[in-house]
Amino acid sequence: MLDSKALASIPLVPANTADPAPDYPWPKPYTSAMFLSFDVDAESAWTSKDAVHAQRLITMSYGGYEARVGTPKLLELLGQLDLKATFFVTGWSVDAHPAMAESILKAGHEIGHHGYHHLLPDPGDPWIEEELERGFEVLKRRLGVKPIGYRAPYGEFTEELRKALVRHGIVYTSSFRDDVRPYRHRLADGKPGTIELPVTASYDDWMHGLSARFSPRSIFPREHVLSLWKDELDEVRDWGAMVTTVLHPQCSGRPMRLRLLREFLTYSKSCPDLWITTGREIAANFQRHESGNH
Repeated sequence: MLDSKALASIPLVPANTADPAPDYPWPKPYTSAMFLSFDVDAESAWTSKDAVHAQRLITMSYGGYEARVGTPKLLELLGQLDLKATFFVTGWSVDAHPAMAESILKAGHEIGHHGYHHLLPDPGDPWIEEELERGFEVLKRRLGVKPIGYRAPYGEFTEELRKALVRHGIVYTSSFRDDVRPYRHRLADGKPGTIELPVTASYDDWMHGLSARFSPRSIFPREHVLSLWKDELDEVRDWGAMVTTVLHPQCSGRPMRLRLLREFLTYSKSCPDLWITTGREIAANFQRHESGNH
């Protein structure tokens, strides 16, 4: 229960003071967009909750599925459909599974920053800078990549993180849930922040398709999830807006979920108005219009 002092400390301003998303057009002939993205956490999805999980081998095996089966199957599917995506990868996953990370890059997909240990960004945490630096270091050392996109572990953000990402040269982020089009963040001091490619919450497969001892929930059948995803996509297309997926190889790389994803992406590809692409390309489109060079 919050006390009166804590309640009085809540600022009487919006948590996000960015201007409304500009109505920049999508590249012709498209009138809507899908940011196709995956979060590759591997075992760090579980050790970030509790380091002791590293000794709980069955718990760890949920994450280990990504390198053994999930990511290869997803890369195969994307290749079959001739689609390119962005994979936000934790630094720990790259260090632990370098061949998996290299296979993503070799297939021509974009690599994004997703922290090192997949730790929840919380106000005042002293490790935010270290998590960023370790993530950048391993992506450079292992893959030769300097990412321009970032997705926050657990989908959480702080003002310290928002400022640090600008300082480190991140062009775009994809974590917030407050719009259906890209916009530019505004820092607390009024300076411009990163471009935000907002997440579409209903496209987080973890909510619909993974059940584990430490993340218990019902698994929804294909019919329910496919209906939800198609309805959201069709309405967003009518709006001329954007959907952003948050898919996980340890979830959507499993047989039943891969079949669902194949059907959904095949349907998406059949929509001639829909631009299915990476975060890099969507951010570049925003920058061109923002600068007037389009």
